[in-house]
Amino acid sequence: MLSENDFKIVTEKMGREPNLVEQGCFLNLWSEHCSYRSSAPLLRTFTTTGERVIIGPGDDAAIVSFGNGWVLAIGMESHNHPSYVDPYNGAATGVGGIVRDIISMGARPIALMDPLYFGPLNSPKNLYLFEHIIKGIAGYGNCIGVPVVRGEAFFDEAYSGNPLVNVVAVGLAREEDIVTACAQKAGNKLVLMGSTTGRDGLGGASFASRDLSEESEAEDRPSIQIGDPFTEKLVIEATLEIIRKGYVKACRDLGAAGLAGASSEMASKGNLGMYIIADNVILREDGMVPYEILIAESQERMLFEVEPQNVQAVLDVAKKYDLNASMIGELTKELKYTVEFKEDIVADIPIKLLTEGAPTFERPSRAPAPREEGDKPEIPKDLKETVLKVLSSHNVASKKWIYRQYDHEVQLRTVMKPGDDAGILRISGNEGIAMSCGCNPRHTLLDPYQGGKGTLVENAMNLAVKGSRGIAVVDCLNFGNPEKPDIYWQFKYAILGLGDGCRELSIPVVGGNVSLYNESEEFRTAIPPTPSIGVIGYISDVNIAPRSVFVNEGDTIILVGTTKDEMGGSEYYSLAGKKKNGKVPRVPENASDIIDAVIRTVESGKVTASHDISLGGLAAALCKMCMNMGASVDLTSTGQEMRVDDVLFSESYARAIITTSDPEAVEKLLGNIPHTVIGTAGGSELKVTGNGFGISVQLEEIKEAEESLTKLMME
Repeated sequence: MLSENDFKIVTEKMGREPNLVEQGCFLNLWSEHCSYRSSAPLLRTFTTTGERVIIGPGDDAAIVSFGNGWVLAIGMESHNHPSYVDPYNGAATGVGGIVRDIISMGARPIALMDPLYFGPLNSPKNLYLFEHIIKGIAGYGNCIGVPVVRGEAFFDEAYSGNPLVNVVAVGLAREEDIVTACAQKAGNKLVLMGSTTGRDGLGGASFASRDLSEESEAEDRPSIQIGDPFTEKLVIEATLEIIRKGYVKACRDLGAAGLAGASSEMASKGNLGMYIIADNVILREDGMVPYEILIAESQERMLFEVEPQNVQAVLDVAKKYDLNASMIGELTKELKYTVEFKEDIVADIPIKLLTEGAPTFERPSRAPAPREEGDKPEIPKDLKETVLKVLSSHNVASKKWIYRQYDHEVQLRTVMKPGDDAGILRISGNEGIAMSCGCNPRHTLLDPYQGGKGTLVENAMNLAVKGSRGIAVVDCLNFGNPEKPDIYWQFKYAILGLGDGCRELSIPVVGGNVSLYNESEEFRTAIPPTPSIGVIGYISDVNIAPRSVFVNEGDTIILVGTTKDEMGGSEYYSLAGKKKNGKVPRVPENASDIIDAVIRTVESGKVTASHDISLGGLAAALCKMCMNMGASVDLTSTGQEMRVDDVLFSESYARAIITTSDPEAVEKLLGNIPHTVIGTAGGSELKVTGNGFGISVQLEEIKEAEESLTKLMME
């Protein structure tokens, strides 16, 4: 099973050849998905500490202080390959897995976000994947009662054959109730609770560490887990009750590498060994062998470290919730991972070799040849038609068809729903959190460093326009095959850019996931570098967060930030057939100051509406603000040396539109941050004028363009 080099290393360290059961354990725990073999050296460059960080990377989820004794559990995972092979179950179990990461820390899950990436919907296969992935997320999240409050859906040809399903989960707990995955004491027992163990999900971790082939849908189906959200809901309540009663010394959900992964990593973290009695695992199918019992990734299972005298109490709680549970082993002083089956020892491995012995390294990287910026497209003769074309592209258009399938109000914490710049939840009194997610893969493809850095700035601005400051970042680093030097170069520089952005904004990276080998033999494509992130921000008063649409006739419209001729990777250039042309947006040196000024201004209560500028540029942002009323906008003083299409569609970072009834006060708050008064809200149409041009778009035309994705899916 193992590669020749890995087999040689294991044989030398163990002093003998590993048997097939042991090889299966190494195959999965030494996979890129579990051991971060070629990514660990790069991930160490992230700043992972901060004044609010209680537990950073390395556990099932991070723990960040909210205040007043409350803490947030935050995690992010991918379920990319499974969602291609079986879109409904692959996406559903992606939700289930990250939710269990949250409850394993002792926190109740309170919110989800789902950044998703698909091939274009003019293909029947992509349409099928899109529809069933959304149904999988909705079906699971709605049943377990956790709201999806924010998301992203991005479409590009390079995701055909390899869609990305990333999920962020946030939980809430009292600090004293937090548990970790670090085993505490030799002699304590291991209790496995939840669903029975079957053959589903066999080798899921190793499956996630290779390219998708043309035959994946048939050949890899055994690697796909099957979820049961109703059991998951019971697991949530039972786990939190067992933790609340003080029975749990350590906890781990069974995710990648199944029982072998959860049990060995739990013991190893506590510098202890593990003795597993595989016969005690409650099975779903007859004739299962030790390899299957250890490696299966059957869903809805939790592993607890419990003192001997409390084992029966834990089993009783499980019985109360009609869940399977059994004592399957114990922690030992001897640093070995030992498995017994039918009175035979079927695995006996040095535990540190299994969990920490995978060689890590930086792979060779190669920068691409310098890119020519190329020529610009001809200035459109009909600017209005072009604005509506950009607005109706599926990347820019409303994602209402997606989020209306999600229950985003369950638990009654949701203050701002999907469809706005950020999701907002009330936590304690008027205090709350704001949440944003996603990235722009086209920017990162053309310049991984600036795209990675811009990913953080864009999400931080989504929070800032609601008056929220980022306190923690989790990431899902989705890339192609790292064994290819050009792909590894993308991976390396996107990480460096994201890390520098986080340092400049003082937001620590507290956890995440790496998903590599996202390539399709079927389409002969690799995904563009997609460093998708989730950013959680603190907001002192959820009631001050402005909506992203114009609300008052006569309000002054102010453009914050600087628009530059930065069209590389823009939606406009993509639609114009110039995907690889143009200057890539660069994060301005004063991005942190701009974000601070926007937060300060919104906190003053003087802002009536606010919206970040990103995909589709200024034109798309203005249109999206015209859901209730129009506006009159004059861009004569904006980008005077630029072409009209640059002014309208540039995707320069760190920009926003804000409106106010007290422009003098707002301009004073913004201070020397670049800003320009560009118009007035009101009327029944959007009028935009500038140097040598004028556009008038009716609200009905804007709404029709915005509904393009919904109309397609309703046909």
